[in-house]
Amino acid sequence: MREQPTPDQLLRPPPAPSTRIFLLARSAPLAPEYAPAAHSGDGGYPAYYHRVWTVLSGLGYRVTTSNHFRDLYTQAQSIDLVFSLYNCAPFDNPEIFVASTCEFLHLPHIGAKPNIRALAEDKWLSKNFARAIGMPVTEGAIFARPQDMKTEPPFPGPYFIKSRFGAASEGVSEQSMQEDWAGAKRVAGALFERGASVLVEQYAEGLDVTVPVLGGATPILLGLVHPRSDRLGAIITEELKRDDPLGYELFDAGKKTMSFFDDAQKLWSAAGPMDYLRLDYRYDPKTGKRVFLEFNLCCHIGRSGAICLAASRWGLSQEDVLGHVIEYSLGRQARQVETRRWAL
Repeated sequence: MREQPTPDQLLRPPPAPSTRIFLLARSAPLAPEYAPAAHSGDGGYPAYYHRVWTVLSGLGYRVTTSNHFRDLYTQAQSIDLVFSLYNCAPFDNPEIFVASTCEFLHLPHIGAKPNIRALAEDKWLSKNFARAIGMPVTEGAIFARPQDMKTEPPFPGPYFIKSRFGAASEGVSEQSMQEDWAGAKRVAGALFERGASVLVEQYAEGLDVTVPVLGGATPILLGLVHPRSDRLGAIITEELKRDDPLGYELFDAGKKTMSFFDDAQKLWSAAGPMDYLRLDYRYDPKTGKRVFLEFNLCCHIGRSGAICLAASRWGLSQEDVLGHVIEYSLGRQARQVETRRWAL
């Protein structure tokens, strides 16, 4: 895998693309004004969605927007590609819904097949998947009910407690780090009250590092990025993820960088193809130890996010990134377009 993208790897939209893109997000900018649509608890996301719409429209694509899942059915005949940025809908496992619905309707969609999206959204399954293909993970255990936590996991603390499912670091705070099992049970109890299943991991020292990747004939690894944190343990909390006040910075792991590259290739070989993704880690610069946490198929692709920051290192703009993602996804799913007439 090459670190630096080469001109022949990057795809660009044709001069006058005819592709009709359906942009779906909880606070998507809506016709006719297409103004940023504020939504309680969305932080800076409305401006982010508006920017994505602006870039896609500027590239010449015909972009329709919506904040309702049902519009997939009513507008299916006029959609060539679904670009969903809709996470955290008010029902269980919403991240899988759009991909599965698109498969039913034979609609090409950004991301990956539903089974791979489901794998990415389940932090326990993705941890075991990563271990099976030779990636380093920390010890963990899952708990579906408070009574399940009567038995301690077969590894010592300190512990890190988080939701097994969910996006945007939902439920993660400085309290997620606990030295003993009594504290772990207390924090897990708060997650159970929110209706979450709980994943308890052995806490990994260090800081967070992410590896942004674009899809391609071979995956395009853009580099390493560190999400800044001023919280205990340099962790990324729900508050930081939602409001993103500190942002990201490029990261240099020196000779250890190739280990991250190798992981990305292993994951791609086992779960690809995917249109764009991020591999998230804890990394200890003192020891060089890396621990894989999860991979994300609907990660932030805004100008201030890890993907565009890493891409800018190679002179690529957000327009370059989104144009490549759209064109790669269309090519990857060409057969879906051919078979749509049987479904609609």
